[in-house]
Amino acid sequence: MVQQAEKTATKGGRPRIHESADELRHAHYLMVMIRRFEEKAFEMYTRAKIGGYCHLNIGEEAAVVGAVMPMRENDWIISYYREHGHILARGTEPAAVMAELYGRETGVAGGRGGSMHLFDAERRFLGGYGIVGGQMPLAIGTGLSSKYRQTDEVTLCFTADGATNIGSFHESMNMIGLWKLPVVMYLVNNQYGMGMAVARASAITDLWRKADGYGIPSERVDGMDFFAVKRAMEQARERAARGDGPSLVESNTYRYRGHSVADAGRSYRTAEEIQEWRERDPIGQFEKVVLEAGLLSEDDFHENELAADRVVGEAVEFADQSPQPALDTLYEHLYVADS
Repeated sequence: MVQQAEKTATKGGRPRIHESADELRHAHYLMVMIRRFEEKAFEMYTRAKIGGYCHLNIGEEAAVVGAVMPMRENDWIISYYREHGHILARGTEPAAVMAELYGRETGVAGGRGGSMHLFDAERRFLGGYGIVGGQMPLAIGTGLSSKYRQTDEVTLCFTADGATNIGSFHESMNMIGLWKLPVVMYLVNNQYGMGMAVARASAITDLWRKADGYGIPSERVDGMDFFAVKRAMEQARERAARGDGPSLVESNTYRYRGHSVADAGRSYRTAEEIQEWRERDPIGQFEKVVLEAGLLSEDDFHENELAADRVVGEAVEFADQSPQPALDTLYEHLYVADS
């Protein structure tokens, strides 16, 4: 399983396309819309419309959309702080996400979560979390609930390279492995934990191998290749849904921007490195493959670009016009409030 994935990544072979033209068109739209959204979020942050921390998915679009698309409506998704694209791929309205980044009342968390704490209960998107590794123990809870109720629900838990050195990663992997919970641990390896390269922080750079200690099947895929990601996640989801337990999928990708909008990203990597990854741009790769297969046209791509620009523009307008949360609601939605 792992050997085949690595062969695909290194020799340029691709899994056979089984998606319909409509599915491919939708996948392309999501990737383009996420990129446009993130570019606009960067702009709005630099104009002081968005405050706090803001972590972008630019460059990771295939790793995001390829992971989310195989999930069913009744599946659970738990994420971390770089989650704008994750919730957009799940189907949450871009306007509500942008409003949350603005801290507005109409945002997905009522303006109380901001960039790192997006949430959509209706779509079973259980939030991003600002603490590194803090989201992973929650997958034990949703996974155990699904198994206890004997459902076919699966939990997709996004994590990342830096979190594999955190205690909660190992504790969570141990429990989901021990109880054979229906969890897909999806490890987005964008090569850097903040400004620290993986090789400088982890004794094992083949991060997927960390699942071996817990008896959990794992593999690495090319995170810049939508089809490679989606095939791996389809298999992992099917395994979990039929009761065969968890999997870990490491997706090798890259963030074009710094760790956050406040990070220029120049002190710990070179312009040449960034350019090398840009030459494997996930959206460009996708377009090349489906064009060669005769499944979509340049006109389809152009229509998606126009639609994405329109939707993101409307999201900014919605956020600009939305009200701030009222001050007298400051103590609402808290676990404990001083009475």
